[in-house]
Amino acid sequence: MRTLVACIFILCAQLAIAQQKPTDLDQSPMDMSYWPANYPILKMRSQITQDPVARVIYSRPLRKGRTIFGTEVKYNEVWRMGANEATEIEVFKNVKVAGKRLLKGRYTMFCIPEQSKWTVIFNKDLNTWGSFTYRPEKDALRVDVPAQPNTQSVEALTIYFEGTTTASNMHVQWDTMKAAIPFSL
Repeated sequence: MRTLVACIFILCAQLAIAQQKPTDLDQSPMDMSYWPANYPILKMRSQITQDPVARVIYSRPLRKGRTIFGTEVKYNEVWRMGANEATEIEVFKNVKVAGKRLLKGRYTMFCIPEQSKWTVIFNKDLNTWGSFTYRPEKDALRVDVPAQPNTQSVEALTIYFEGTTTASNMHVQWDTMKAAIPFSL
């Protein structure tokens, strides 16, 4: 009898699991960018043998006709640099960001935007949703970078690396604004 009850329980559990639906398609899909650019493809083609220098993982919210900076993303307030979970960056080597040292490791990235500069923050508190629980005492590094108007409006938040094997800019573009965060070895 115990065996029969156990079998029925297992069968019911499997049916319940099988009926679970996947989550809906996210409005702000997750994306990933590497330094060096196209690192996974280069590795697959055996054109690179060392680890990447950095990888950023972020959700890409859409503009959808809204004015982003100053309205949706408030000036002088902490922004998660994306949507959903806070943007995360992993640096696989010690680097300099805008001339300041950032140790090898994984960090969340936040930003305090202003009209002409952004304060970019690398924070040690991982796996956070949004900037609701941002804790400045966990900051590993803060750097100020110039922000400037973009020549054309960018619909989806875009973050990408562009540069050489020893120096790269991490470009952040959305709506009519852009900033370049300089990285070097």
